[in-house]
Amino acid sequence: MIRHLVLFKLNDGVERDDPRVVAGVKAFEELGGIVPELRFWECAWNISERPIAYDYAINSAVEDTDALTRYLEHPAHQAGVGLWREFATWVIADYEF
Repeated sequence: MIRHLVLFKLNDGVERDDPRVVAGVKAFEELGGIVPELRFWECAWNISERPIAYDYAINSAVEDTDALTRYLEHPAHQAGVGLWREFATWVIADYEF
């Protein structure tokens, strides 16, 4: 199995209630039920107020690297990423477990 972790940081001046952010969150919340390769899916807002903390997180798992590739190329994933590019930056870690 491969864990796919993504941490998002909203751009300066962008708030959680921004309509673009609301649409981006909705798109990611729906991915778990749309992309068949996903074996585990959760996403949520960070609750820590520490200054080094990111704002939003995705924690997911797929079977193998082929499944990860199919997930990354899935149109619903690409659409969500396209939304988030407008208002956030992110870091990613993929590892076997």
